[in-house]
Amino acid sequence: MYAIGIDIGSSCAKTAVTGGNGTVLWLDQMPTGWSSLEAAEEIRRRLLAAGYDPEEAPCVATGYGRVVVPYAKKAVTEITCHAKGAQKLFGLSDLDVIDIGGQDTKVICVRGGSVRDFLMNDKCSAGTGRFLEVMANTLGMDSPSLIELSGRGGNTSISSMCTVFAESEVISLIGKGERKENIAYAVVRSIAKKIASQASRLNADGARTVLTGGLCEADELRRALGEELGKDIESCKEARYAGAIGAALLAEKL
Repeated sequence: MYAIGIDIGSSCAKTAVTGGNGTVLWLDQMPTGWSSLEAAEEIRRRLLAAGYDPEEAPCVATGYGRVVVPYAKKAVTEITCHAKGAQKLFGLSDLDVIDIGGQDTKVICVRGGSVRDFLMNDKCSAGTGRFLEVMANTLGMDSPSLIELSGRGGNTSISSMCTVFAESEVISLIGKGERKENIAYAVVRSIAKKIASQASRLNADGARTVLTGGLCEADELRRALGEELGKDIESCKEARYAGAIGAALLAEKL
């Protein structure tokens, strides 16, 4: 028997299939596109092609588009699913989870295997994937390239946390002839400072901190975030699927 978890985010949709005992059997991701409903139907086709029938197996949906997955037996909030998936991936019952999404950033405090507290930045794009995308476009590059380039820069900062004003600052820096790697450094540091400020509002007690979401493998961002928080930030390549894996683990119990 297997179970299915679907995490439809604002920019990327992830799917996980577990084997009924927590073993991860299959992972998949795709752009969400303009319609979460169309994304859900494409996920159905991909599942069937891989040999998994979402109509026959227990399925839990989470994320931005969780309410439009017609074959899901249950919809669960992303906070619960990300916490569950992170515990599975890192083998910890006490941890702080930082999930950087396309339109929001979540900081989740998990203690004793349960969510104790959380904060979500969903009113402003500062510190999110969207902020990074806007800045990368302004510099004529993609987000991964900007983050990598930031490791070769320094001594430049962006003061505004607002995406519109921060973009104006970047344009001003370009006009002054500032080196691109220094501007990239300023962008990444701005994101790290915003997230660190958000995380500091939760009571820190020395628990390990992990990074999930689409930027989980962005080493320079993870390093900058660790420096701002004064601690090591852990991650792994499967961490982008934390929400989907958590949803599948919850589906196993249906």
